Amino acid sequence: MAVRATYARIYVDDLDTALPTFTALTGTQPDLRFTYGDVELASIGGCLLVAGAPQALAPYRDVQATAIVDSIDDVFAIVAKEGGETLDGPNDVPTGRNLTVRHPGGAIVEYVEVDAAKLQALPGQ
Repeated sequence: MAVRATYARIYVDDLDTALPTFTALTGTQPDLRFTYGDVELASIGGCLLVAGAPQALAPYRDVQATAIVDSIDDVFAIVAKEGGETLDGPNDVPTGRNLTVRHPGGAIVEYVEVDAAKLQALPGQ
């Protein structure tokens, strides 16, 4: 099991308003942009921007980072063995599968196992 990338989560009111600043800061365009429920997400540089109304963002605000991993099943087993707590998932999501856990010590992290076919099916990809 390996963590392939980790994104800092940044919560914003509006993705279209926030993205130009992050584009200028990183010198890149968003790698990925999609809607999930009532929120919009975009990855740019080492950031995952999560946008929406306050009530839409409320369930996600405690999540501190998103990590891309080889295997959600391996994460699930490791976290259980180490005494962590599964808060949500595993779930099917637009990019693959995810799992949100509270680690021993309190960190809350979303893990995503990317499915290349799902990524290709996203609008604009």
